[in-house]
Amino acid sequence: MAEHLIPKDRATAGFSAGHPPALRVVAGAGDLVTVETDDEAYAQMEAARDLAAVTAVINPVTGPVFVEGAEPGDALAVTVHDITPGPQGWSIYLPGVGALARPMGEEMFVRRIPLHDGLAHLAEGLAVPMAPMIGCIGTAPAQGEASTVMPSYATGGNMDLTDVRAGSTVYLPVQVEGALLSVGDLHAVMSRGESSFVAIEVAGTATVSVDVVKGARLAAPRVDTGEEVVCVGLGDPVQASITAAYEALFSYLVDERGWDPGDAYVAMSAVAHTELGGPTGSTAPDPLHPLSAIGAVTLARMPHEVVRALATR
Repeated sequence: MAEHLIPKDRATAGFSAGHPPALRVVAGAGDLVTVETDDEAYAQMEAARDLAAVTAVINPVTGPVFVEGAEPGDALAVTVHDITPGPQGWSIYLPGVGALARPMGEEMFVRRIPLHDGLAHLAEGLAVPMAPMIGCIGTAPAQGEASTVMPSYATGGNMDLTDVRAGSTVYLPVQVEGALLSVGDLHAVMSRGESSFVAIEVAGTATVSVDVVKGARLAAPRVDTGEEVVCVGLGDPVQASITAAYEALFSYLVDERGWDPGDAYVAMSAVAHTELGGPTGSTAPDPLHPLSAIGAVTLARMPHEVVRALATR
């Protein structure tokens, strides 16, 4: 087992098979890969108060990591070991963006958020526990370049899922040799669903290890938190993403865990819960409105205690 550090100067503005690897590791070797991320775009927003003046990349992702043994049709298993935020985060309102655009109005809002003692100090007298997570994680698509802003893709991207935290394993479809994993967009804490399209954004480091599930052929990412299995559904309109998430969970239970279809149906009717994922959508936005999401990301989740109950029968 080895430890590696990929500095933030190896960040890119997208996921692409054309990006040269910053690192090569062997699947399952246990190597720990730490990536640095930056928050320069948010510092520029504070200084300029004008998104048009921002020259830094929004949501840069560090990498990519070439994983020897990963081939198209496999799934890359990315286990998150640690996420360490820097000393401050950012809360940003971008005019016209997010569910609160109407009441927030036309002026950009920027607030620095001190981070210390395990708390995010949101306002005078208001602090909440930090819950660090990775907002943007993905592998390279077979063709073209995938955005680090929106939409979300079958191969990952800016999914903004609170479940992508230390202790979780993220399963990502592999479409190119080596998978080409990249990671970025750390959050100190984020509301589930990310109503504002911006969390408490932060620079910092994330440490992961990688393995491969041969022949998994996932249609979309999946997260195992250790407590729940969380299946991602992508679709437009929202109902299509809900159906995709439910079908992904059903397939996991029946095709991978060997459940009887009737048992899976009944169990999902009782304890499979859904919610909206990050607000990035599943379809590329109109170029004239690049921060307006189209489609939806839906999560279907089931507790491990339920999954294991029938697995042992």
